[in-house]
Amino acid sequence: MENYNQTSTDFILLGLFPPSKIGLFLFILIVLIFLMALFGNLLMIHLIFLDMHLHTPMYFLLSQLSFIDLNYISTIVPKMAYNFLFGNKSISFIGCGVQIFFFLTLGGAEKLLLTSMAYDRYVAICFPLHYPVRISRRVCGLMIIGSWIMGSINSCAHTTYALQIPYCQSRAINHFFCDVPAMLTLACMDTYIYEYTVFVSTSLFLLLPFICIACSYGCIILAVYHTPSSAGRKKAYSTCSTHLTVVTFYYMPFAYTYLRSRSLRSPTEDKILAVFYTILTPMLNPIIYSLRNKEVMQARRRLIQRLCSVKM
Repeated sequence: MENYNQTSTDFILLGLFPPSKIGLFLFILIVLIFLMALFGNLLMIHLIFLDMHLHTPMYFLLSQLSFIDLNYISTIVPKMAYNFLFGNKSISFIGCGVQIFFFLTLGGAEKLLLTSMAYDRYVAICFPLHYPVRISRRVCGLMIIGSWIMGSINSCAHTTYALQIPYCQSRAINHFFCDVPAMLTLACMDTYIYEYTVFVSTSLFLLLPFICIACSYGCIILAVYHTPSSAGRKKAYSTCSTHLTVVTFYYMPFAYTYLRSRSLRSPTEDKILAVFYTILTPMLNPIIYSLRNKEVMQARRRLIQRLCSVKM
């Protein structure tokens, strides 16, 4: 681990990529994934905003998911890329706090938003006649606002604690972003009580939403089991299994990282797992949830036709 000037308040991010050709290849791969995530999420936001056919609660929730993913990956990758390209691995004390705040706020909001999206599909399929009442624009807005507020409150608590911890060891964080559990290893005080609060927070923002999502999709599958149309059953099974796979892909690495005690943690393992929920998932979400959707693809064709007619 690198030595660092103890008189400075800056931190050092040791990064993700080794200084080799393999590291350069991984860096280029991450940048390509980042660009794909930006393009996919920007396209979704653009389509939902412009196409009147997509002005429904379900797609409004999807646009919020794309907005969160767009900012989520932008909180991590640009700084990581800058550090790798210019060899300057430092991040200021305030910059680290800002990164922690936005990472936790966006992460918490996304987990709750995914739960709202699962509930939206549950009501739409299991109680279609009640859908306009249960998922009105007002309810949809409240779910989104609630996700942001709860994510922000949780983030403020963890960010405040992380910034007031006395760091008396090396300030080199063995990670590619300011992750609170990785920073706790540098503290010169007992953080046992705080680690317990991390466990509680993770349970509330990860395990509980994941259980709700799994139950929602399980109920959907049971509801369509007796559907006369085999095509409808097949579509529902495919949609639920695909969405649940992506949700698991996002939730499980996050939960596994944050629910373990410090003695069981491995910096290398933590960094690999973090790639799943900070970089890969924001790229996959617009593909799985949106771009494979027939209504979205029709909206994309209408947009292309509109652009072509304007040019002509």
